[in-house]
Amino acid sequence: MLRDASEVSGVVVLQTVAHRDDRGYLVETWREERCRAAGIDARFVQDNLSVSRRGVLRGLHFQHPAPQGKLVYVLQGSIWDVGVDLRRGSPTFGDHVAVELSAGNGLQVFLPEGMAHGFYVTSDSALVAYKCTATYQPGSDRGLRWDDPALGIAWPEGLRTLSPKDAALPLLTEISSEDLVEWT
Repeated sequence: MLRDASEVSGVVVLQTVAHRDDRGYLVETWREERCRAAGIDARFVQDNLSVSRRGVLRGLHFQHPAPQGKLVYVLQGSIWDVGVDLRRGSPTFGDHVAVELSAGNGLQVFLPEGMAHGFYVTSDSALVAYKCTATYQPGSDRGLRWDDPALGIAWPEGLRTLSPKDAALPLLTEISSEDLVEWT
């Protein structure tokens, strides 16, 4: 079920401010005190940058036993960003949030540890950045099928380009509870 971001514990949508003039603009993409004031009490240890073309769908990815929280934002282009609550015992388990993130709207979304993350590129290309609360651990790499009917995600229409790995990810019912983070 689609949820408003405020309905899923730990998910926060932030609005950045662009300082514009005739030369262009400056945006503060991360400030610890702003995140703390919004309820994000995370320590970021890794930054990632993804470059993708229109129609690319990445995800839905998560890690266990080394889960990652992610602060996701777009530097160029636009994406449909999705987080799925996979925290065992959460009252919103299996529900998702979806936010259009773009360089133009300046929105960011924080997805806490235990949520699967994916996005679909809606512009000609997109430059997506995200800060992570844990480093990538190949042995912890997990995923969930983007088109699992049980999730009911309304992805934007259009051609979809997926990696072979993402196309073969399991359905939610096929994921062992031992591969999920306990909700606290």
